[in-house]
Amino acid sequence: MMHNLKLYTILHHHSMIQVVYASLIISSIPLSFSEIKNTHILSDSRPIILFERFGFAQGGHVDISVKDVSWKSRIRKAYLNPSSIGFFIAKETSFSQILNESEYSENFCVLSSRYVKLILRFKDLASDLSYNGSISLDDEDEYSLVFGNCQPEFEVSMYVHTEMYNMLDGEKDFLPAGQTQLPKLYFLLFLVYVAFFGTWAFICNKRRATIDKIHLIMGALLIVKALKMICAYEDKMYVRNTGTPHGWDVAFYIFGFFKGIMLFTVIILIGTGWSFLKPYLQEREKQVLMTVIPLQVLENIAYVIISETGPATKDWMAWNQMFLLIDVVCCCAVFFPIIWSIRSLREASKTDGKAAKNLEKLTLFKQFYIVVVGYLYFTRIVVSALGAMVGYRFEWVMILAAEGASLAFYVFIFHNFQPLDRNPYFVIDDEEENVAGQILEQDDSFQL
Repeated sequence: MMHNLKLYTILHHHSMIQVVYASLIISSIPLSFSEIKNTHILSDSRPIILFERFGFAQGGHVDISVKDVSWKSRIRKAYLNPSSIGFFIAKETSFSQILNESEYSENFCVLSSRYVKLILRFKDLASDLSYNGSISLDDEDEYSLVFGNCQPEFEVSMYVHTEMYNMLDGEKDFLPAGQTQLPKLYFLLFLVYVAFFGTWAFICNKRRATIDKIHLIMGALLIVKALKMICAYEDKMYVRNTGTPHGWDVAFYIFGFFKGIMLFTVIILIGTGWSFLKPYLQEREKQVLMTVIPLQVLENIAYVIISETGPATKDWMAWNQMFLLIDVVCCCAVFFPIIWSIRSLREASKTDGKAAKNLEKLTLFKQFYIVVVGYLYFTRIVVSALGAMVGYRFEWVMILAAEGASLAFYVFIFHNFQPLDRNPYFVIDDEEENVAGQILEQDDSFQL
């Protein structure tokens, strides 16, 4: 008996830690959740199930509807205490207190914790095993809607409909308090990228004689990025007013899919020097490209699944871990072509007698390498840390930081690798050539 109790306590604590971890993931990945959700729980025995996290202003509301509730146990003659299973809502800062409370309370049940606001217990279900109810929250804070099962020997099945919203001028606002600025931000970014593409098209048209294929791909990247931003704007506007994106999430996923593939493709192609240093790709460079593209497809599939299903799904955590792992692999893969190009330029500088030109290219590729490292580190690590640290009302700051870094990265790439007029009368004198040669020989900063 004591062994079973200890085992349950370990499992229960493990589930609480998973809730905290899932909540951190939600705060650090800019997902596109709708705030009206329909979730089907099927034969689930998890002690703790996180349904949703939402930032409430004063007078926020939670509406919940449960139907077709059933349970079963693999233990013969097991008795269900309907007071030990139900839904509650808790502040994000309360989970550590709940975990600490469970360590010092015998036969602890999370539904009885003083740090939770109870919504319903199964004993409150109607005769047809359904429930419809709503609660209002007086305190402004970030809350999580959680299902607790203090008898994990029972597997529960049910359909759950949830709505979380704030009241703004007498109207329902389904966006969390920290995302109310996002529609304006996304629309502004859409205008910025439209202007960016117009400028790029003007430059390419003016210097059409020196355009390479890579410049066309870069232009297409700007178009897809702009379309993703306008879809994100429409998505958030519809979610704010109706609670669901009305199909704009599909368009957002599609353009996000193409943006992800094209961005990594552009980084790899520039890193290989394709169109700039050589008109072809080596076999190893093709292998990198053919590895990253399928991984980007899989990463986007994982992103859609974790965005659409939510943390209540059993495999949601596994898909998150897969998403993060694939992203890390893709980020590491893009460095290889850049390193190969830098080494190739160093070797060429020793034999072709063009030290000044090679020094210029080496400097540019070294800068490109550093900027790619900084961009990937900032958008993956710093932004995630920022999302976990800022208050829930400033969730939009995380998006602003990520998009600002992306825009700065795009400006660097497009400025440094724009089509340039080739001046046949440009001549490098012997003195400049000798100075460049000495720099290449003496400076080991180009070694990787």
